[in-house]
Amino acid sequence: MNETRHIVAIVDDDPRLLESMGDLLESAGYVARGFPSAGSLLISGLSELDLLITDIGMPGIDGFELRDLVRKSRPELPVFLITGRHEIADQGRAQGGGGFFRKPFDAQALLAAIANALHQSRDGG
Repeated sequence: MNETRHIVAIVDDDPRLLESMGDLLESAGYVARGFPSAGSLLISGLSELDLLITDIGMPGIDGFELRDLVRKSRPELPVFLITGRHEIADQGRAQGGGGFFRKPFDAQALLAAIANALHQSRDGG
């Protein structure tokens, strides 16, 4: 059984969140790649990624802008948005398409959503 592990990128300017999310994803069998900014992810490239989790409120390119950029080059790539700012969470823009989680989020709910999104993208939607 030589199944390829899915690669999940996490973009957040909080190093503690990057570390804890990376640990959570690795413990669930995923390959986690953490990035402190949208720019660092874009420089690294999107081609190997199976799913992207990004914070919304970041300096420079925010999570909404990153999601839009990713959709232009990899429309099939699932993108999850996370935020601790509830005024952002209530915007329709946050709810549109893909996964959305408010910090602090339930780890098991996030892992279930990731598994579901990867299953759907593998099966063509």
